[in-house]
Amino acid sequence: MTKISMNVNGHSVSRDVEDRTLLVTYIRDHLNLTGTHIGCDTSQCGACVVHVDGKAVKSCTMLAAQADGADITTIEGLAADGVLHPVQAAFKEHHGLQCGFCTPGMIMAAADMIRRHGAKLDEPTIRAELEGNICRCTGYHNIVKAIKAAADEMASAASPASRAAEPAQAVV
Repeated sequence: MTKISMNVNGHSVSRDVEDRTLLVTYIRDHLNLTGTHIGCDTSQCGACVVHVDGKAVKSCTMLAAQADGADITTIEGLAADGVLHPVQAAFKEHHGLQCGFCTPGMIMAAADMIRRHGAKLDEPTIRAELEGNICRCTGYHNIVKAIKAAADEMASAASPASRAAEPAQAVV
């Protein structure tokens, strides 16, 4: 048994785990965060994508002990203060899901994709980068549309012009 500690969704956690425990198993079975799905156990489907130190990682390919000291974000930690993350909201608005099994991994991969590419994210890039995430229900059209919409929204929210249009905050 190995004692590991990490920050998961803003909370410090520490547990003893067997050395062979996968990060996905740790997240689901030890922390009861079941939004991260186990799909294929071979790193092909992407249903288990989480962010490790800000980068998308298939959690079925990483031992929990390898994440010792890391900052982990799961689908449960993406929303803030009860407000959906822009990618989550875009998936809802643009019907970027069917059965929902792949959705957490798709959303986590998309959030990382948007972080890396920002406003330059285009449809061919989205399609190329989704190759590691399998959806058995759709033709990916609405998933791609949702990711592009979220990227555009996040870029416009971060632009200096949109910040200048916001009302000034009173100084107390």
